[in-house]
Amino acid sequence: MISYKILYRFSLGLFIVCIMSMEVLMAYPIDGFARTGIRRLLRVQKMELDAPGKSGLPTGALLISDSIRLSLLDHNVQDFPETDAAFQKKINSLFPNLDDSYSIAIIDITNIEDIRYAERKGSRAYQPGSVGKLAILTAMFCELENLYPYDFDKRIELLKNKQVKAGKWALPNIHPVPIYNPEKNTFEKRLLVESDVFSLFEWLDHMVSVSSNGAASVVWRELLLMNQLGLDYPELSSEGSIEFFKNADKRMLSRLAVDLVNEPLREIGISDNEFRLGSFFTRGATNQITPYGGSQATVTGLIKWLYTLEHGQIIDTESSLEIKKLMYLTDRRIRFASNSSLKSAAVYFKSGSLYKCRQEENYVCEKYKGNVDNFMNSVAIVEHTDGRKYMVALMSNVLRKNSNIDHNLLAGSIDKIVKESNI
Repeated sequence: MISYKILYRFSLGLFIVCIMSMEVLMAYPIDGFARTGIRRLLRVQKMELDAPGKSGLPTGALLISDSIRLSLLDHNVQDFPETDAAFQKKINSLFPNLDDSYSIAIIDITNIEDIRYAERKGSRAYQPGSVGKLAILTAMFCELENLYPYDFDKRIELLKNKQVKAGKWALPNIHPVPIYNPEKNTFEKRLLVESDVFSLFEWLDHMVSVSSNGAASVVWRELLLMNQLGLDYPELSSEGSIEFFKNADKRMLSRLAVDLVNEPLREIGISDNEFRLGSFFTRGATNQITPYGGSQATVTGLIKWLYTLEHGQIIDTESSLEIKKLMYLTDRRIRFASNSSLKSAAVYFKSGSLYKCRQEENYVCEKYKGNVDNFMNSVAIVEHTDGRKYMVALMSNVLRKNSNIDHNLLAGSIDKIVKESNI
């Protein structure tokens, strides 16, 4: 991996602050507590052991960790697949009656000797919203690899044992995180506060599973510290972290922070136009690190990320597998992932929404109904028990309408197309 301690010169881009609204999900296999120390997993696992079905999880969410595999490890890595004409025609048939803003990319990997690809408006750029947290997740595993290049166990040990305090970086936030105390057997969902302390693994889980903006800013802060302090990072205290940012060159940190989350994407062949992240997710963090360069994504960039993940080439094979586990849905499913046709399937998922409103006659601003911007984005890997496997990147910007039902129906239609194409 490249060294990110080199400071590059860029021109500042325009950043527009929008209202972000992220959905509540849960990830990571429920048997993962012993490996990760993510405490909420212990509660869900106990519920399933004590009374199967009590957790309310769909059957596709009950895989154990050892059942999760990277599907393309044995596939001879080639260039990104070309569009399959017949498959493309079927995907095109889904969109005549939907808003023009819809963009989609899909790869059917059911038969790795006959991988099929289709896309619609693949290069159209959107605000990624919470899907952008995949860049932070990638960067964290990159920094872990830089820290312990030959010892993946030490990377996992650091994620499990390093305790990190939220501080002002995690605020404000509007989405509660799950907090389980195994000793007292107490559970609550609440907003983050400055004094909260979680392991790095739990911060990653909060970032991906419940899409916590506060957790995303904390994780990004920690990978910055990891990059700058190297092997001194594991012993860094909360006070030491505060002191570091108090004394650091703010302009340097702004460029470096953006480099850290974007350069790993460039390393795997995703261009700046296809996927980039330019701002922390909370005001507490942007008060410390100035946004730089803007954020955008395309379905082509996101599907390339999924395709590279399944090949085990995001950082390395072990990191790719760990990232996939962190994306595994183990709670209620929404939008694309909630379609009934996926109930028995394993779904690896990240969704994000971002909307912005302005005054307009006879219009009332509501969640997911922005009249300026109204982005709704999802990436998903779907694995059925009958062997069907495919990955999807879906993005839309339908103004004044909550598109969750349309996304759900699209999932069912796509699933049907993949099924019929593999009979």
